[in-house]
Amino acid sequence: MNEPITGISSMATRSVLAELAGNYERTSGQRVVIESVGGVTAAQRIQDGESFDMVVLAADAIERLTAAGRVQPGSRVDLARSGIALAVATGAPRPEIGDEVSVRNAILAACSIGYSTGPSGSHLTRLFARWGIAETIAPRIVQAPPGIPVGTLVARGEVELGFQQLSELIHLPGIDVIGSLPPDIQLITVFSAALCTASGQKEAAKALLSFLASPQAASVKLAHGMEPA
Repeated sequence: MNEPITGISSMATRSVLAELAGNYERTSGQRVVIESVGGVTAAQRIQDGESFDMVVLAADAIERLTAAGRVQPGSRVDLARSGIALAVATGAPRPEIGDEVSVRNAILAACSIGYSTGPSGSHLTRLFARWGIAETIAPRIVQAPPGIPVGTLVARGEVELGFQQLSELIHLPGIDVIGSLPPDIQLITVFSAALCTASGQKEAAKALLSFLASPQAASVKLAHGMEPA
C-alpha cells in the first residue's frame, strides 16, 4: 500500500473532506489521512513547519502561508464557497432573520450569542461594531474554543443563538439551522487547498487536489452545505 497522503484542514471542511477522501481512496487505491482542527491551529502548525502533504484553509490563510514559504506557490486550488448560518436548539423559538435589522434585533434579544474563532466569528465581530452594539452584548458573547463547533454549545444549552459556517452546523444533532445571514450582511468564505513545501509526495498530493476541485466532487460539497468554488 502506498504511503498515505497527509493533510490538515480547518473544521469547516472536515465533513466534506472526510467523504471525498473516502471516495478518492476507493477509486484510486491511494490512502488519504486528513486531520481537521481549528483553522487558527491548522495554520500555525503549518507555519511551525509540521510535515503535511496538503493543507485546506480559507483562501486568505493559504495566501499567507504561501508568502511565508510553507505552501508551494501556484499550487492553490479553490474548492468550495461557504456562507454563515444561524442555529438555535432543537424546538426553540426561531427569530426572524430575513434582513439586517431582523438579525440585529434577534442578537439584541438573545440571552447568549455564540460564534467561532474562524472567519465567521471575525465577521460577526465587525458587524457588532458597525451596529454599535458590541459593548451592549459583550457579556453575552460566547466564543467557541478552536475545534469546537458552535452548534455543540447551542445543543448543550450554553448558547441561545449560534453563528458559524453552514457546513459546520448542517448535520449536528440537537440544533435547528434557521437559515443563512441575509445577502447584505453575508460573508462568503472561499476554502482552498494547496501543496505544502514540506510534502514528500507532491505528485500524489497534486492528483488528490485535482480530484477535490473536480466536478465529481460537487455533489458532496452541496450535501454538506457548501457550493463548489
